[in-house]
Amino acid sequence: MNNIILNTDCQNFIAKNLTTDVLSILLKAPIFDKLDNKTLVAQIEAKKKCKSKLPTWFKTPGIYYPNKLNIAQTSSEITAKYKSELVNGKSLIDLSGGFGVDSFFFAKKIQNVTHCEIDQTLSKIVAHNFEQLKVSNIKVIATDGIAYLTSKEKKYDWIYIDPSRRDQHKNKVFFLTDCLPNVPKHLDFLFTKSNYILIKTSPLLDLQAGIKELQNVKKIHIVAVENDVKELLWVLEKGFKDEIAIKTINFKKNTKEAFNFMLSEEHFSTINYGETKKYLFEPNAAILKAGAFKIISKKLSIDKIHQHSHLYTSNTLIDFPGRRFEIKKSIPFDKKQLKKLIPSGKANITIRNFPLSVAQIRAKTKLKDGGNNYLFFTTNLNGKHIVLLCAKI
Repeated sequence: MNNIILNTDCQNFIAKNLTTDVLSILLKAPIFDKLDNKTLVAQIEAKKKCKSKLPTWFKTPGIYYPNKLNIAQTSSEITAKYKSELVNGKSLIDLSGGFGVDSFFFAKKIQNVTHCEIDQTLSKIVAHNFEQLKVSNIKVIATDGIAYLTSKEKKYDWIYIDPSRRDQHKNKVFFLTDCLPNVPKHLDFLFTKSNYILIKTSPLLDLQAGIKELQNVKKIHIVAVENDVKELLWVLEKGFKDEIAIKTINFKKNTKEAFNFMLSEEHFSTINYGETKKYLFEPNAAILKAGAFKIISKKLSIDKIHQHSHLYTSNTLIDFPGRRFEIKKSIPFDKKQLKKLIPSGKANITIRNFPLSVAQIRAKTKLKDGGNNYLFFTTNLNGKHIVLLCAKI
């Protein structure tokens, strides 16, 4: 951590050069004494990444930024706020604190938060930034979280852990037993320190694999932002053996889509299938990740057009957690018919359970991207490849 970065002149330079070509800065002679331009550029690039992801940090004067990887791996403010709504009580320990975004929002709900970070430099940066953010109820400790818990007798209302999804060789991993720390290995110990554990994992982790690796899973939250699943949140309660609740949330620009169900409901539900009707519904990414293919049909009284298509239809327009379309026409997949159907030569293309990729379809049909036409290439109830011409609602 180079404190020269915090000087007023340096901070002003960073703020004024967020849109500057950083290569031009790198090629210059050193701009500030005792600070190389590479480090300066790293601050510019990291701050720029925070503009939309971490607006509180971006707008706060005197923030010191870590490397781009730390910024990429940290929670966004949207998802961190959501996590803070899942905890309560007086004490929480964050065992793998990172840049401290989650701890910052936990501190708005919990009286005393402990932030553990094994990276000494990152821990110093976080402690400095909490001072700039005027947070006084977070204790920052530069140490391994598991080791710290082991050395203390204290118990906490909540334990939060976001295990690193890179192994000792910096390769990406996805199973919990491959992450650092190995959460399943330490679960019995963790439950001696708290009755409640919140774990953040990769969105790529298979739900059944996670359930198998963990114990006492009470709820699984699947969090998406603008239809992109960002994280899975696992709520564990000591001794819990009942049914697992699945909570899906998709944050959009001006609203949010939520769909909740019990895991057993999906398993025991009977799906409704049907021919395409007036409206088409495409579930958001959080629901698709949850595998809520049968329960969404049952709960919302809509028909699925094919077992593997994951598209739904109805003659009634309903509120729906995903995209809604009016079906203008349904035709068999035929290149000549498509050209007549789309005289403008432009369409937005989606494939669901279809043998060709979007790129292959565009190559065959010469259709360009864009416009107001939405084409769904899919398979219907009778196993026929069809194209649905739709208007977005």
